[in-house]
Amino acid sequence: MNTQKFCPNFILLYVSRPRHSAAFYASLLGSEPLELSDTFAMFAIGEGQMLGLWARDTVSPNATAVAGAAELAMTVESVDSVNAVHQDWITRGYVIAQAPCQMDFGYTFTAQDPDGHRLRVFAPSGH
Repeated sequence: MNTQKFCPNFILLYVSRPRHSAAFYASLLGSEPLELSDTFAMFAIGEGQMLGLWARDTVSPNATAVAGAAELAMTVESVDSVNAVHQDWITRGYVIAQAPCQMDFGYTFTAQDPDGHRLRVFAPSGH
């Protein structure tokens, strides 16, 4: 019996142009990629957590996932913070897919990266 515990620590997004996507995420995250090439970019996004941007036409084995089928979600502390991030992202020219609204889990809005991957910002209910 395998007793090894696994904890996902690497998020991979398949993108059309890793350098272009890396510029977007560098602006979003406020940090430069640790690795950058024509086919891959990698960011540290937290303690032991990484975000990889992989050229979808070089993924092996071939991937059939489409942008928008999953989300990167980021929590903030309050409704005011959600609204502030929303306004900042509008100013930056990010595509907003969902305006701020109340949902079962909290107050939220959703944006998209250059490839259409969803970026959700929310303040959990009760905050």
